[in-house]
Amino acid sequence: MRSKVTVVGAGNVGATTAQRIHQLGYADVVLVDVVEDLPQGKSLDMLESGPVTGTDALITGSNGYEESAGSDVVVITAGIARRPGMSRDDLLLTNMRITSAVTEEVVKHSPDCIILAVTNPLDAMVQNIFQSSGFPRNRVFGMAGVLDTARYRTFIARELNVSVDDVQAMVLGGHGDDMVPLVRYTTVGCIPLTELLSQDRIDSIVQRTRDGGGEIVALLKQGSAFYAPSAAITQMVQAILLDRKRILPGCAYLEGEYGIDGLCVGVPVKIGGGGMEQVIEISLTDEEHAALRSSAASVQELVDVMASAKAEAG
Repeated sequence: MRSKVTVVGAGNVGATTAQRIHQLGYADVVLVDVVEDLPQGKSLDMLESGPVTGTDALITGSNGYEESAGSDVVVITAGIARRPGMSRDDLLLTNMRITSAVTEEVVKHSPDCIILAVTNPLDAMVQNIFQSSGFPRNRVFGMAGVLDTARYRTFIARELNVSVDDVQAMVLGGHGDDMVPLVRYTTVGCIPLTELLSQDRIDSIVQRTRDGGGEIVALLKQGSAFYAPSAAITQMVQAILLDRKRILPGCAYLEGEYGIDGLCVGVPVKIGGGGMEQVIEISLTDEEHAALRSSAASVQELVDVMASAKAEAG
């Protein structure tokens, strides 16, 4: 019996994620969106690709959540898109309301599922979904670090003209301008990055990584990245469905780890059949700790804004 994955939001990120998961063949997919006929049309198109891609998995589109009932994993991408000149912070309150409503339906129809949050601003939305769901922290976490790390690895590989497979790296912190690429832990074929590039070149790559999402938004003029984000989501979903115990950067609710308590922040985590099964604590220098705390403080500001808005709304 195949697993069941629901993707909420049939925009570019959600639809491409649904396509990637469906094509893998070991999970049936439900694509949910409020726009009438949109998820139905996209899912039918994907279903008809099965004979070519070699998958018998089913994919169904819906404007409600009944078809999603009993999902093993629910990916939440629903929300308004980021536009040129718009910061992730600008998205905050609108997407808070959207993800709160989505989470209510997800919990109602799939009370035992694992939720993977993707909506921006990512870390704040993970916090909102976690609090709204009432689920334990292992069953609600977010995708951002895998994407940020993929960008970081890509830029390093292009700079050195080497395979991306040989670049090992990790980006921590919030999914924003103050994310924390861990240069000290970055290797290329087991060789420290600092042995291969000057500090100036490393600093340039780090900055481009932090600006990665904005760079694509500026180039597209309308919309934001979706190919790399959907690939990152699919990697995390695979780790859950296949119980792979992958060590990946994920946005998790911390309970004292790294000196952070009660906040969702990007850190190394073990992902398997139980969801976010473990927060991996690694040693950080004083400078790295300060950068992570600064990134967490930016997330906390957004969480405080959401708390105030919820209090005002009663």
